Order: sequence, then structure tokens, then C-alpha cells
Amino acid sequence: MNFQICQEPAADKVLDESPFGVLMGMMLDQQYPMEQAFKGAAKVLERFGTLDPGAIASADPEEFAALCATPPAVHRFPGSMAARLQELARIVVEEYDSDASRIWSEATDGRDLLRRIQALPGFGKQKAQIFTALVAKQLDVRPDGWEKAAGDYSLDGYRSVADVVDADSLQRVRDYKKQKKQAAKSTG
Repeated sequence: MNFQICQEPAADKVLDESPFGVLMGMMLDQQYPMEQAFKGAAKVLERFGTLDPGAIASADPEEFAALCATPPAVHRFPGSMAARLQELARIVVEEYDSDASRIWSEATDGRDLLRRIQALPGFGKQKAQIFTALVAKQLDVRPDGWEKAAGDYSLDGYRSVADVVDADSLQRVRDYKKQKKQAAKSTG
């Protein structure tokens, strides 16, 4: 794959090379700009030296939180996100033998994929649908029924990070999200 979510070649390369990095980025994509969230994997790799889920899961929680808080922080809430990253890593180790790609590559169908993703910390239904679409669109893994599982995020357009393939599409997704927020404010 040739990710261009971060809009920085080195950070996007980390996503290309690390399924766990992609999963981390999606988990961090909350209350934080998407390209900054997905840069989190590159920051952890640079500071910690590895994205190995076993190493992250077993790291000293205080030291890992400090690493995540070092400016520029991995997230605007570095302490809570560091703990959540370690929990995510622990699940990948225990349930997927340290291979994050097994979450999507071994899903029996779209419903199973959505269930697997929603079982992860920080992944509610909407985020799981977005990640299902990202897996299909960016990683080209399309289990039967993925479109239904991804909901509107499976459609063509610029709705989420799953649709970001360059700077232009990133801006279109931002514009879409801004319109949705304005519409929500005006109705309610």
C-alpha cells in the first residue's frame, strides 16, 4: 500500500510497513486531527524503537506514557492514549499472536470484521465502520459483506480517513466533516 494519510513520507511509510501502526493511528483518531493521529505510530517507533505489540504491551506504563507525552505528543491526551495503546497491543498479542493484520485477514465476513474491530479499545461502531472501509479501500481486504458492515463509509466519496489517498482527498474529507458538524449544530 502507499498510504498518504500523514502527508509526510516517512510517517506514511511506517503505515505502509506496519499493520499495527495503521491500527494505532485509527485508535488515536479521536478528538485529534486525523493526519496527526496516524503520525502517532511513527512517533512511537522513533521514540520506542519498535512497533512490536509485545514490546509495547509489556513496557513500563509510566515510561511508555512519558514517551507518548514527549513533545510533540502522540495525542492531545497522551496519558490516557498511552494506556489505551498498551491495551490495544495486549489484545493483539493475546488474540492475534502479535499480528494485527490477522484482525482483518482472518475475518470470515464483513460482520465478523466489524465485530473484531469493535472489540478493540477505542473503537465504537462508527470508528469500526470507518476502519472496515479503510481495510477494504486502502488495504484491499474485502471480506463478503464488508460494504454493509462499513455502512455509508463504503460508498464513493470523501467521508473519512478511508478515502484519503492524497492531499486533495484529505482536504475533501476535512470539508465534508466540517459540513457535517455545521449541519449538526444547526439542527440541534
